[in-house]
Parts: sequence; C-alpha cells; structure tokens
Amino acid sequence: MLMVIGGPTGSGKSELCCLLAKRIGGEIVSADSMCVYRGMNVGTAKPLECMEEVKHHLLDLVEPGELFDAKLFEELSLKAIEDIKKKGKVPVVCGGAYFYLQALLYGIEEASLPDWKLRERLYQTAQLRGHEYLHAKLRVVDPLYAQKISPKDLRRIVRALEVFINTGKPFSSFHRWDRPRLDFLGFYLHWSWERLSKRIEERARKMLEAGLMEELQRLMAMGFENFLTSPQAIGYKEFVPCLKGEKATEECLYEMIKNTKEYAKRQIRWFRKRGWIRVDMESFRSTEEAVDFVLANLRATQNH
Repeated sequence: MLMVIGGPTGSGKSELCCLLAKRIGGEIVSADSMCVYRGMNVGTAKPLECMEEVKHHLLDLVEPGELFDAKLFEELSLKAIEDIKKKGKVPVVCGGAYFYLQALLYGIEEASLPDWKLRERLYQTAQLRGHEYLHAKLRVVDPLYAQKISPKDLRRIVRALEVFINTGKPFSSFHRWDRPRLDFLGFYLHWSWERLSKRIEERARKMLEAGLMEELQRLMAMGFENFLTSPQAIGYKEFVPCLKGEKATEECLYEMIKNTKEYAKRQIRWFRKRGWIRVDMESFRSTEEAVDFVLANLRATQNH
C-alpha cells in the first residue's frame, strides 16, 4: 500500500517524511510543484539535508520556466514509485501540491497538446483585462475547474481555457476526481490556524536569513524573471520589487507571508475534503511521535 503524506505549506511534511523514510527503508517521491525547478532551493524550502540521507525523486528536474505540469508529474511519479519498489524500498509520497497528488492518485486523461500561439494570446488578454476576466470566462465554460483554482492562478486558467477552445470539452472532464486507481493510505498534517500562521511567518523570515534575496538575484540574472514574477512563484515574486528598489524588504515580506497563507488555506480545504487520516501535530511532543502514529495506522490498515 502506497503511503501519501500531505498538508499545507509550513506544516512539517519534509521533516516527518524524512524520519519516516529512514525508519522504514523508504525513498521519497516529492509532490511539490516548485521543487521540480533547479536552483530554487531557499524559496521552496527544498529539504537539502534530508536529500543527503534519503533518496528523493522528482526534484531539480527542469529549469525555471520550462514546461512542467500535472500530467508530466503523473507519468514521472508513477515511474519513480515502480523503480523504488523494484529496489525493495518503500515509496513515500510527500507534498502539498494537491493538483499533483490528484493526478497521481486519480489520473488525468490526455488533454490537447500545448498551443503556444493561443496561450500567448490568452496571456496578452490577461495583461489587458486582468486575471479575473479570464477566470470569469472559465467559470462559464468549466465551473467545476474554476471553483477548484484561485482567480489569481493565471497559468492554470490559461491552460484550462486553451484545452476547452481546442477540444470543446471542459478541462475538468479530463480529470477523475472520485475513483482512485492506486491503493494508498493518505495522511495530512494538521495544525491550528494560529500555530500554522506563526510557522509560516517564522519560515519566511528564516528564508530571508538563509539567502533568499541572493538566490532570487542569481535566478533573475540567469533570465528567469518572467517565471519568478508569475502567480505560482510564491516566495520569489514578492521580492522582485525589492531587488528593483521599488519596495522595502518588510513590505515584500508581508506580501510573501500573506500569499503563502492564502495558498495554505486552499491546501487545507482540499485535504479536509479527502477523508485522509488527520495527524494532529500539536498533540505530539515530537515529530518522531507523529511518525509512530502514522506507522500504527498503517499497520492497523494492513491487518484488516
């Protein structure tokens, strides 16, 4: 049975999965939509120390801005899981990118290939009329998918409209939302909102101390500014105005924390609806105790 550990950003997934993998002889399959990009380490909280101790899959795959979507993640994660099993190891899926987890566990039918010219026109429309204009169009043609994504998530809005225009079918029709194809046991890490908020704030400040600005400056010098200012690049896009001398550091930090909390709320809503086993992190004295709880539930499930 596949183990999947999810939860909102800042909830401690990486630490728990690292300890869990070491306990059971496992390897980690990352389900993080930003950790696939090379050179984006500080702003994604990439688990660099754990990567030295436990084999990780689906990290550092592409350059920032290169095409990487849920369909590609689905294909690569399934292969990684099979490769881990062939080695006699235990795959542990770890992440909070719920569209990626959805793709892995439920599958995505093949949609239309990228239409770069149409995509460019849609982005131009967004620049002229705003994200909300395109999201309103999406609500008309695909209300189910529009409800699942943020009106600020321009990348997914554009892709959904592109697929609808080229196929005549809603993007959500390519997704299977209710019939898992894998035998898995899902856990999600839970904190009170007050505690999680503080963890997010503390993590953001630690990222600054760890060299986030220097990392961003290096990535921008490599020509990745367009990607780093896109809506999905939380933790990077907020500080671009700071590097350009347009905003103060504290103002950019405030924006980063606000955007991170908004994303965490969307993640929490998704995990709550899944019916996964809730891991109440505040009820344990240590992450090791939380790992014990996960393993006890796994054994109980296997014995039934």
